[in-house]
Amino acid sequence: MTENVRLMQEIEDRKVFNRRKFLEFLAASPVVLPGAAGALGGASLLGGGALAQSYDVLRQSPGNVGEIIDQPNQALDVFDFEPAAKKALPPAHFGYLASGVDSDATLKANRDGFDHIRIRVRRLIDARKIDTSVKIFGETWASPIALAPVSSQGAFHPEAEAAVARAAKAKGHQMILSTVGSTAIEDVIKERGAPVWYMLYPTDDWAVTEALVKRAEAAGAPAIVLTVDRQGGRNTETLFRARRLDTRTCTDCHTPGFKNEVSRKPMFDGLDVSKVTNLYGTGMTWDYVKRLRGIVKGKLVLKGIVTGEDAKLALTHGVDGLIVSNHGGRAEESLQSTIGALPEVVAAVNGKIPVLVDSGFRRGTDVLKGLALGATAVCIGRPYCWGLAAFGQPGVETVLTIMQREFETIMRQVGATKISEITAASVSGRA
Repeated sequence: MTENVRLMQEIEDRKVFNRRKFLEFLAASPVVLPGAAGALGGASLLGGGALAQSYDVLRQSPGNVGEIIDQPNQALDVFDFEPAAKKALPPAHFGYLASGVDSDATLKANRDGFDHIRIRVRRLIDARKIDTSVKIFGETWASPIALAPVSSQGAFHPEAEAAVARAAKAKGHQMILSTVGSTAIEDVIKERGAPVWYMLYPTDDWAVTEALVKRAEAAGAPAIVLTVDRQGGRNTETLFRARRLDTRTCTDCHTPGFKNEVSRKPMFDGLDVSKVTNLYGTGMTWDYVKRLRGIVKGKLVLKGIVTGEDAKLALTHGVDGLIVSNHGGRAEESLQSTIGALPEVVAAVNGKIPVLVDSGFRRGTDVLKGLALGATAVCIGRPYCWGLAAFGQPGVETVLTIMQREFETIMRQVGATKISEITAASVSGRA
C-alpha cells in the first residue's frame, strides 16, 4: 500500500512538473502573449533580460488547413492570400489583379530583382526595442510600408477602399487612393481617420484634371501623386486570357466610352467628362508637370519614374517627391525591376526629395532591401488586394501584420533599431 502511495505521488509530481513546463512554454508563445515581444512574438526571457526567439511551434492553431486558407490567421506569409483571392473572385476580376503586360516578364523581374541583393546581418546588438517610424513631408508614419493605389477595388470586395482604409487605420499605415477607386476620397479619409494621398490620373481635359485636384485637396489630401507611366498603352494578356474563362456578361458592367467607364467611379461625380477621350493624359510632357505644379497647393509627387535622367528633370520642375514604379509590372515590358532602378533614381535626387518605391514587394526582407538602397518608404499593392478579395478588412489587416512582423524581424537581424540605421551597408549585391 505504501509503495502504491509512493508511486502515485511520483506520478502526481511528474504531472505538476510537466504542467509547469508547459505553462512556461505558453508564456513565451505569441498564441497567449502576442505582444510580449513586439512583432517578433514567441520570445522567452534569458539571463540579463535578453530576448531569444522561440521556434513558435504553436503559432498556428492546430487543425486541418487545406491548400487554400479559409481564414486570415491561417496565413504564414502574404503569398497564402493569392490563391484565396483567386478562389473568391470571378476569373476576369482576378485576371485584372494578376496581369502584367505582354508575357508578364517585367512583373516577374520585379520579384527576381530581390534575389540578387543579399542582406548583411550583424550580431550582438541589443535590438529588443526598435522604431519603424519614418517622417515624410512633416508627417510621421508608424511604418515605412504604405498602401499603393489600386484601381476599382469594388471588383475585389463590396467594401472596397473603405475596408482598406479601416485596416490602414487599425495597423497604422498610410495609403494612396486611386482616381478610379470605388470609394470617394472623403469617405476614405473618414474611414482611415486621417488624410490619405491622392493618385491622379489626369485625363486629357484640363478642366477635369483641375476639378479632381481641387476636390482631393479640399478633402485634406496632403499630396497629389501624378501617375506618368501609363502613356504608351499596354497589352494585358493575362487579363485577356482570364476573361475567356469568365461566363458572366461583362457588358453588364463595362460598356464602351469614357463616360460609361467612370460612371461608377465617385471621384467623377458631377463632372462634365464629355470632352475626355482617355484617362491617362497620353499627351503629357514636362510642361504639363509645370502646369500642374502651378495649381497643386500641397506636395506634388510623380509616380512611375525609373531613370536618373527623369529624376533630375523632376527636380527642376519643382516636384516634391518621387515613386519609383513600373505599375507593378503592368506599365511596360522593360524587364527592369524597380528595386534595380531605385539606386539610380536615389543618386540623381541626392537626398533633396523623398523617394518611395513600389512593385513586387512581398516580404519584410524586400522592404529592408528597398530602404537600404535609399527608399524613404515602400508601397505594396497586390498583397493587400489579395487579402481584401479573400477576407475583406481582416485580410488586409493580416497582410499588413505579416509584412510588418517580417520587417521588424529582419531589422533586428541586421542590428537596426531605427530606420536611419538601415543603410547601404545593410546589403550587398545589385538587382
